[in-house]
Amino acid sequence: MQIELAGQSLVLLPQHALWWPAQRTLWIADLHLGKAATYRKLGQPVPSGTTQQNLQRLTELIERHAAQRVVFLGDFLHAAQAQTNTLLQALQQWRRQHATLHAVLVRGNHDSRAGDPPTALGIEVVNEPWLLGPFAACHHPQQHASHFVLAGHLHPVALLQGTGRDRLRLPCFTVDAHTMVLPAFGEFTGGYTVHQDSKKRLYPIGGDKVWLMPDF
Repeated sequence: MQIELAGQSLVLLPQHALWWPAQRTLWIADLHLGKAATYRKLGQPVPSGTTQQNLQRLTELIERHAAQRVVFLGDFLHAAQAQTNTLLQALQQWRRQHATLHAVLVRGNHDSRAGDPPTALGIEVVNEPWLLGPFAACHHPQQHASHFVLAGHLHPVALLQGTGRDRLRLPCFTVDAHTMVLPAFGEFTGGYTVHQDSKKRLYPIGGDKVWLMPDF
């Protein structure tokens, strides 16, 4: 779905990402690489292979849109325990595939604990807010004095309530007068239920489509 924010045309992608065609830029929130591995180290029976799945989805988006830049809106790695040899090797291979891509990480709360990605990956690491055109790239949703904020952190999901106990939770984008919050890109990240009101629009993702949630 294409929308206009801060005088720019942006595309809400069903792959849980935001595309800015004019600048060939992908915005990605809450990748949380290594989250499943971190939980397995704690003895939790969670699935493996999520890192490769996340990186493959990211590669498909970069190639499909011929992206020249990707901005990670925080929480690139889940925890310090996530920096395993397997994960770092997967990241190195992914970076070699996209050696000319300008990659920027805006530090989030998990990045503070996990540590910055290895410098050999060539990912520029910055603090919020990081300004690009009319946008302030942040991890935490907030207001900025002069720029429209693009953020993550909340892992927003919309709740669709049917009859009786029927309900459906869908990842969504949220947009208000000064901030867009992106859905979490990473697998196995969970979500926080948000509600639409007169000041906030929700754009749920269902299957391969993004749609504007109607007023009820």
